[in-house]
Amino acid sequence: MTQPAPPIPAPATPPEPQRTSGAASATAKELAPLRKAVAQHVRTLQHAYHRDSPQAVQALARLRRGIGRQANETPDLWGLLGIEAFYDAQPDGRRLSDAEALRAERAAHVAVTLWALHQQSQRSHRMHVDDGISLGTAVRRLMSGTERDEPIQKRLLRAGTATTFDVLGQRLRELVVLLRKAEIPLDYGLLAEQLDQWQQPGGPRLVRQAWGRSFHAFRPRVASGGQQGDAPEVPDNGANEIETKDQT
Repeated sequence: MTQPAPPIPAPATPPEPQRTSGAASATAKELAPLRKAVAQHVRTLQHAYHRDSPQAVQALARLRRGIGRQANETPDLWGLLGIEAFYDAQPDGRRLSDAEALRAERAAHVAVTLWALHQQSQRSHRMHVDDGISLGTAVRRLMSGTERDEPIQKRLLRAGTATTFDVLGQRLRELVVLLRKAEIPLDYGLLAEQLDQWQQPGGPRLVRQAWGRSFHAFRPRVASGGQQGDAPEVPDNGANEIETKDQT
């Protein structure tokens, strides 16, 4: 029998959105309902996790077990994805179609479970930030300007050329593991919004363009000694070849 989901502890004082300098603030304009719901939910869990809340630690462990599983086939995660606020935010009580609801649930499922993987064992760093840090920007920050950059860039290309949503989730997981190792955060509300868009007609192309644009627009900040930090070494496990047809 499936155990009931643990209650999500609300912080004593709602945490302020975490921002980094450089990008325009994502909160300067009203966020779309799905992005706002996922960002708030992750922010609340993240705050509790950093306070060593047993409920939050348990919730993250359960979320990580949901990686790679279907959103509508994981009752163990009901109440842990933050999708309720998305439904509450529909204007004038608008009822979503089944297709719209499933699309949002799948996007939230992938985004929140990947954040749980990203945040794993990171007790002093917040791996979700409300600053519009796109996947392209985060991946670009991994790169050090050496020959080691090619495998990293190719992983982003593999994610951008995924032909199914399941394959996309698998390839995003590979990138998240690298981001966790380098302690580079991501805007998971934005990722959820892009994953929702990816599932719509023409969406993969638009999301791929957004990732590419943010990748190329990124400009690293030079440290006081004039040196940029090295990117983590990426193991070559066969993911370095650009594929136009998915093999996974």
